[in-house]
Amino acid sequence: MKFFQIVISIVVGMAAGCIPVVGFNMGAGRKDRVSELFKKLLLSEALVGLTALLIVEFLPLQLIGIFGAANESAFYTDFAIRAFRIYLCMMVFACVNKACFIFLQAMGKAAESTVLSMVREIVFGVGFALLLPLFFGLNGVLYSMPLSDILTAVIALFLIVQTFRELRGEKD
Repeated sequence: MKFFQIVISIVVGMAAGCIPVVGFNMGAGRKDRVSELFKKLLLSEALVGLTALLIVEFLPLQLIGIFGAANESAFYTDFAIRAFRIYLCMMVFACVNKACFIFLQAMGKAAESTVLSMVREIVFGVGFALLLPLFFGLNGVLYSMPLSDILTAVIALFLIVQTFRELRGEKD
């Protein structure tokens, strides 16, 4: 979770840095710039997520050591590596989802942003963390986050497509 929070902090910083640029360009009627910025932000966020995913996949033992569990038993280490790889396997989606939440808010779509965020964190996040263990035990807890990220990404994709259509429509 500490590694995830570091990555998400980077993602939030990148997206939050776009807020004044989006506001200025929306006010100036430059929807083309907003659309281009959104594309670049989504790509950048996906690259951050992919980089984090590669670190998790190829250096899990080193990450576990950084966060204070270097001298634990082999059972702990094996579980920690497994948990890392499962729990964070959808980092790309998690990063893009976070960018979506913030960018939609910057565009004045606070309701869409809030609903998407609440669905991710409460409905899917908490719901799956409570429900999946009933059927899959501890694996259910581990798979709750990736499943939440995938389903949120599906909803976010719909909102992204709708947002790009609106930007093109208002521009013409």
